[in-house]
Amino acid sequence: MLSIAHLTSAHPRHDARIFGKQCRTLADHGHRVTLVVADGRGDEHRHGVHIVDAGAARGRLQRMISATTRVYRCALALAPDVVQLHDPELLPAGLLLQRHGCKVIFDAHEDVPRQLLGKPYLPPWTRRALAAAYARFEHQACRRLDGVITATPFIRERFERINRATVDINNYPMPEEFGADLAWADKPLQVCYAGGLSAIRGIAELVRACELLQTPVRLQLAGAFSEPALAAQLHARPGWRHVDALGQLARGDVAALLGASRAGLVTLHPTLNHLDALPVKMFEYMAAGIPVIASDFPRWRAIIEGDGADGAVSGTGGAGGACGLCVDPYDPPAIAAAIDYLAGHPDIARRMGENGRRAVRTRYNWRSQSTKLIDFYDHL
Repeated sequence: MLSIAHLTSAHPRHDARIFGKQCRTLADHGHRVTLVVADGRGDEHRHGVHIVDAGAARGRLQRMISATTRVYRCALALAPDVVQLHDPELLPAGLLLQRHGCKVIFDAHEDVPRQLLGKPYLPPWTRRALAAAYARFEHQACRRLDGVITATPFIRERFERINRATVDINNYPMPEEFGADLAWADKPLQVCYAGGLSAIRGIAELVRACELLQTPVRLQLAGAFSEPALAAQLHARPGWRHVDALGQLARGDVAALLGASRAGLVTLHPTLNHLDALPVKMFEYMAAGIPVIASDFPRWRAIIEGDGADGAVSGTGGAGGACGLCVDPYDPPAIAAAIDYLAGHPDIARRMGENGRRAVRTRYNWRSQSTKLIDFYDHL
């Protein structure tokens, strides 16, 4: 049995990837697991995981300076065998913890250099300079760590050149979370989007698509706006009359929303970071048995339409594919046409949803990834 500390200064304590999947999996396997967070909500013991609160920080800058220091001190006091870092700003703390005898793993949730290059509010030269500087820092830090976990195979390929002890643990859903859907005939005429609401996530195009719908479909938006100006702009558009803004929902409420919808939307813009991402919401829509309307990226098309272009679908015995439609995320008429098509062809939509659910149950599920996580820790 290992004593394991997961550290985050930025994520919520019940984050689905960190707490709901990784911490609980390791605890269920018999390890002593502690999650150190920085939210000011106090300590907690839940599902076999001890949550230690290092105290909340005000603002991003204070989080990156004072919260990381407090998280480090909590980890040092715990004296764990293994530490897993979930935020890039904790990499210096990880190197210090190595000096105290801990094995340290970095969990790369995102490809940060590509993410920085895709920040539209930064001048191009600033993006390039920040991305290059962070990439150098990340390379120097991660080559010294005991291992790296990545959220996608694409990110894994980059880190394998830095640290040979690298494995991808994909953020696939737990199918049992999404079993309480309505019978198709009982579903209201609605489609949904669950996630952060921002320009690069295609929210403006979704609202504009609502202005072009030929069927009385309503768009359910579950999430919070990160850009107040965008929210004000969209509230003033005529398409907003067809939108129900639900705000941030708890996990159970998200599952209920998906189960009551006729399609799920994930029309992210083609930023560098999105093109090779595997967004969990896409797989959660599939797990809930609803068709996906997604951006027309090659990797996503291979999963949704089943052409096997990236090897993700071929060889699965027909489990994957044919579970949705791919569209140009910049094209509101194409998005509206996809919504109208699924609304007007319920039998086809239901079959697509069944295909997606089957693909999740046989391939794109957390159970397949939990085995990789346990094996990775066993090799440590």
